[in-house]
This record gives sequence, C-alpha cells and structure tokens, in this order.
Amino acid sequence: MPPEYAVHGFFSVKSDVFSFGVIVLEIISGRKIRGFCDPYHNLNLLGHAWRLWTEKRSMEFIDDLLDNSARLSEIIRYIHIGLLCVQQRPEDRPNMSSVILMLNGEKLLPEPSQPGFYTGKVHSTMTESSPRNTDAYSFNEISNSLLEAR
Repeated sequence: MPPEYAVHGFFSVKSDVFSFGVIVLEIISGRKIRGFCDPYHNLNLLGHAWRLWTEKRSMEFIDDLLDNSARLSEIIRYIHIGLLCVQQRPEDRPNMSSVILMLNGEKLLPEPSQPGFYTGKVHSTMTESSPRNTDAYSFNEISNSLLEAR
C-alpha cells in the first residue's frame, strides 16, 4: 500500500508503481514485506533494502537462490529500479513506461532517495526534493460514527 494512501487515503497514478517496486524487492530478497523486520536495525523490508543500498552492500539483499540464476549486475539494477518505485512521494517515482525502459536498460537510472515507510536515520544521499520524515510523532485522527435506528 503506497504511503499516500496509507496515510492520507489518497490514491495516485503512481500507487501501482509503488506496489510494483515492493514486489520487485520481495522477489529479489526472497522475503515478504509483511512480517519482515531487520533484527539489528528494526527496519521493514524497504528500509532494509535502502540501508544496504546506501551502505553499498546491495548484494546482501539478494536471495541465495538468485545468485546462480542471473547476472549480479542485472539484479543490482533491479534493486535500484525497485527502490526508485517505492519513493515516499509519488512525484519522485517513475511512471510505468519509464520503468519498462529502465528494466530493458534503455534509460539511465537516477539515484533513489529514501523509500516510503522508512523508519531509520536519514542518510546524506537524500536530495533536497526528497521528503523529510524526521518528525518523532505522527497523529492518528479518527472519527467514530454511531448508527442508530429511528
């Protein structure tokens, strides 16, 4: 579920791109986003992928079953594309036609910024246009409606 929908209830044209990025990262890692927690850094799957990416250790994210089935450079490229798809802000995500060009190697890949739902420290590789989710708290507004018969 993309951040704009989970937090604000807004669905964007790029919501499917976010979901595609999650699936790409799940396939590459061999793990599901639901229930995954990096035991050392308390990060979800997206945060774990981002941390390894920023530390230039993306190979550690790759499922052992993929090591022999594809070229390592291609898999690293797919991680890169997956991270581009799961950006916090929809406008920072590529559209699906660009994703296809990226997957085919026909388009240069920009540097990703922090993904949606990242709970770790903000890394210095973020650009000025990236979101700044450094607030310590969030507010959950809820309304209760009681239905009464006439």
